[in-house]
This record gives sequence, structure tokens and C-alpha cells, in this order.
Amino acid sequence: MKELMEYHREQYTISTDNSRLNIDFTHDYLSNHSYWAQGRPRDVVEKAIANSLNFGVYDGETQVGFARVVTDYATFAWLCDVFIAEVYQGGGLGKWLVSTILTHPELEQLKYWILATRDAHGLYRKYGGFEQIRSPDRLMMRYRDPTG
Repeated sequence: MKELMEYHREQYTISTDNSRLNIDFTHDYLSNHSYWAQGRPRDVVEKAIANSLNFGVYDGETQVGFARVVTDYATFAWLCDVFIAEVYQGGGLGKWLVSTILTHPELEQLKYWILATRDAHGLYRKYGGFEQIRSPDRLMMRYRDPTG
């Protein structure tokens, strides 16, 4: 089991403790409010959480954000499902979340990180050091729509 970590700033906490996650809140945001996970079934959200390193963002005990990292803990990580609830956006929580993830002791030594975003390139470039893929012609993907 990986060591649970908590980070504090004012009344906010970022925690890697899965038992603190509000699955209803996380599923609702991803499935109904994100552009990348529209309609994602709850069981898929639960399975993704069970197989990732997760970061919940809390205002006191109330979850207000989330991100997860899919990683081998040795060379590679995929940062995904990053969000801050709309009423909390604009206060720097997303920036803090990204920088916290990238400096997490079990992740900071990783050589390769990827992510996909439609509209937050500036955030990830400035606060995470991400850049456009240098050789996109080398990358491949397989996409399968499970709904048909």
C-alpha cells in the first residue's frame, strides 16, 4: 500500500486517501459536467479510482476537486480526470493540485508524463512544465467505443 499523503493550505486539503473520496460527487462531475467523460458509468469511475493514485481536494470535509494518476511508479504517468468544482474555480486550487501531484514523492522522479486537455494548456504548461508532444508521429493510440 502506498503511503497516504495530505497537503494543507488555508481551509483546503489535498489527500491521497481513497476513503475520503465522495464517489457520488466525483462520478456526477465526470459524467455530467466534464467534456471528456460525459456519460461515464459509475462502475467505470469506481474501477478507475481503484486502479489509480487519486488526489481529492477538500474544503474542510467537503470534496471540491479531484485528479488521478495512472502510473507504473518507475517511468511513466498519465494525469487525468482533473477538475475543480465550478464554484471553487479561479482561486488557485487547480494550480495547487497540479503542482502537488507533480511533486508527490512517489511521482516526482518519473521521466514521462502525458495528459490530454481541450482548454487548459496554459495551466499545465505554466504549473506543470508540460509542452506539446515533440514527435506526435511516434505516438499511436487505440480507441474502442464500448457502446458500439
